[in-house]
Amino acid sequence: MQSSDFDKASDTPHGSTGELSDKASAPAGADDWDQGPHAFRSVVPSPAAAAAAEASREMPGQLLARGVSRHLRAHDFVSVEEFVPTRGLRVDVMALGPRDEIWVIECKSCRADFQADRKWQGYLDWCDRYFWAVDADFPTDLLPEGTGLIIADAYDAEILRMGEETKLPAARRKVLMRKFARHAALRLQGLRDPGAVRAWAL
Repeated sequence: MQSSDFDKASDTPHGSTGELSDKASAPAGADDWDQGPHAFRSVVPSPAAAAAAEASREMPGQLLARGVSRHLRAHDFVSVEEFVPTRGLRVDVMALGPRDEIWVIECKSCRADFQADRKWQGYLDWCDRYFWAVDADFPTDLLPEGTGLIIADAYDAEILRMGEETKLPAARRKVLMRKFARHAALRLQGLRDPGAVRAWAL
């Protein structure tokens, strides 16, 4: 039998090893196949695409907090977002420095967001320095004297003005550092085992 006759008689094309040859053979849900034979594109998003999708779900203030935390890490500060120093207060970012200094950063996405904040002065008793983080279009003349200023976006930030330093009492610093460590550990455990954290939530 000639090779061409074998091709016509066989269910398998000449030279094929039986691989999937067109989109109709794709498993259910795999709709991103190449036009070429025996090949398809991965439907798993790239890390950059996944990060962009995650960012699109975050609120403007959360995006600023991410950029702030990233910038502070370059200064050897570690950060926890949405930290509760005491009942009734929740700060956008609390940062712990290499010499145990504690900073609080409030992220404001617009004028209305800033003007609606009636609690920020209560945060001053829970940090050594206090900062506002805003984007480049924010009217910074609204921000109170003596507070720090950080210009941020979702990916980075820059400290333009340091907040005035008021050292925390040693006892309060100890309490805050313990809370910071516990909160950070719970966040980390939540990534590893979300069900356990929800079951034992404080």
